Amino acid sequence: MENGNQHSQQPTTSPCIYVACLASYSSGILHGVWIAADQDPADIYAEIRSMLAKSREPFAEEFGIHDYQGFLGYRIDEYEPIENVADIATLIVEHGELGAKLLSQCGSVADARQAMIDDYQGAFDSPTDWAEQFLEETGELAKVSEHLRPYFDLESYARDAELSGTL
Repeated sequence: MENGNQHSQQPTTSPCIYVACLASYSSGILHGVWIAADQDPADIYAEIRSMLAKSREPFAEEFGIHDYQGFLGYRIDEYEPIENVADIATLIVEHGELGAKLLSQCGSVADARQAMIDDYQGAFDSPTDWAEQFLEETGELAKVSEHLRPYFDLESYARDAELSGTL
């Protein structure tokens, strides 16, 4: 198999995709390019057009995403629309592993972004730490008199919050 562009790992942790020319691939030639995915879709398409224009195969018009990295476990389909790839990559760049996990649970970038707005309360070392901050922010902890606070069981409150789906 002849190598047009080397399909080696892109030395980056940012989301990127390896886009291959399907006409070349069908002819046994590996011809493609690594492209940063967290950019405007028009810029990604421009890089794809440039790669296709450099193909030695006539009618090099179709492409597929043959590899990707930096998506922190989120899977990209070979024919994922470029607009989706750019949105997904941008969310992951903005929110890291949390963004990737939200995408896996929510199914779309719009739903993941909405979950960040509606539900995300921050990162905590433990559920008890969450409970303490939550109760302080809501003013509920202030309602408990100072001399009774040592008797309030934050651990139990956090466990109940987890079981009820609040946390």
